[in-house]
Amino acid sequence: AEAVITPRSDLEGKTLHDFNFQKLFNVTPLAIYRNGHVLYSVLVDVPLQMGDAILFHGTWDMLKILDRQCKDLSLTIPIEVEPLKPEKALFAAFWFAVAMVMIIIFKIQLSVCLMTAALGLILTKVLTIDEAYKAVDWRTIFLLAGLIPLGIATEKTGTAEWIAKAVLSMIGAVSPIVLYAVIAVLSTIFTLVISNVGATVLLVPLVVAMALEAKADPRMAALIVGIATSNSFILPTHQVNALYMGPGKYKSIDFIKAGSLLSIIFIVVLIAVIYLFY
Repeated sequence: AEAVITPRSDLEGKTLHDFNFQKLFNVTPLAIYRNGHVLYSVLVDVPLQMGDAILFHGTWDMLKILDRQCKDLSLTIPIEVEPLKPEKALFAAFWFAVAMVMIIIFKIQLSVCLMTAALGLILTKVLTIDEAYKAVDWRTIFLLAGLIPLGIATEKTGTAEWIAKAVLSMIGAVSPIVLYAVIAVLSTIFTLVISNVGATVLLVPLVVAMALEAKADPRMAALIVGIATSNSFILPTHQVNALYMGPGKYKSIDFIKAGSLLSIIFIVVLIAVIYLFY
């Protein structure tokens, strides 16, 4: 929870340590926002000023006590804790188990299994229809609705195959490790546009042929494709990335910033491990 130092507060000019804040309310300050700057270190010893915004971490009960008893702070967002439903825990566990059994034993499509579990939760009143509706991230739905046809079109029209052949033919005769690196990069790019399964099916025959021409191990080339098509950190085009894009309020630039370095590390480690140990 975030709290602001109020005007004429007794905390002004003093520190949280002076008020024995952590022992009184059992909450931990994580950061202080002041005049456009964020302070992180030794927060309990920082003299406070009017208008400081303090980010606290603690249990909901302790944060509610802080809100009621400490008049020197004002929470920016009222604390509204949803009531727990312990009597519904068995129903929730039951429908989760049903979904897992349908997936693992009966091999039913994942979306059908999870939708069945969701409907079961509504029918047993673990969730209301309004709660289920609010839980849907419509931005993610529309994102995937646009990306999936794009990937299918790229694959069905032969565009993906043409690009793959062009790139692999351009590199010509190179050492095996360079070929493996190019294959890893190409697999990473393709999995951002089409599904990882589609990218694997498309690229494996091509890279096997290229590896045989370059007198490299085709099994290693195929293995690199199989692993590198999971290297989808740069854009929210993968379903998993899209799922936490909404709740985390991330933008595409956030994925590019964090995912670019992560993808490079992924490729370097992948090539090194496969080249050295296989």
